[in-house]
Amino acid sequence: MNTDITALAGWGNFFVIVGSSAGALIGLQFVVITLMAEMPNLRDAERASSAFATPTIVHFGSVLLLSAVLSAPWQVITGPVISLAVLGLAGMLYVVIVAQRMRVQTAYSPVFEDWVFYALLPFAAYTTLIGSAQAALWHLAAALFAAGAVALLLLFIGIHNAWDAVTYLLISKRSLNGGQRH
Repeated sequence: MNTDITALAGWGNFFVIVGSSAGALIGLQFVVITLMAEMPNLRDAERASSAFATPTIVHFGSVLLLSAVLSAPWQVITGPVISLAVLGLAGMLYVVIVAQRMRVQTAYSPVFEDWVFYALLPFAAYTTLIGSAQAALWHLAAALFAAGAVALLLLFIGIHNAWDAVTYLLISKRSLNGGQRH
């Protein structure tokens, strides 16, 4: 088992930057949700929100948590390894729930890109996080690169999904206004 905790020290700045980005993007996502609240009620809007809006916040929150865990001043490697595994498992389970929500909501018919960015890529990211936790026991440096890649992947998934929501909102609003720009 690899017990050299000093490998984490070199990642401090990376995770501070990535975690700060996730925190800022969580704030921007609240602006998007506020704009969406001004839209007329769509049928099944609550289910659609839990399938398409909430996962973006959860992924940004996961990046923030992952960054905090890997930036904390741990004395032994056990804490971060367990944290990575728990976050990975919780994320995988959550993505399964999101996929189910996507399937049953009726406000929007998901296309292939939606399945990729709301189910497949997040599931792969959280699965990789579990693999990273396992790898950390023997090769901490590689595990940290994997965890860093997961943080960036979840960040980019969230950015894509937030952008997707904004463009959908604008197109829907324009359609409701008869195609007129305001």
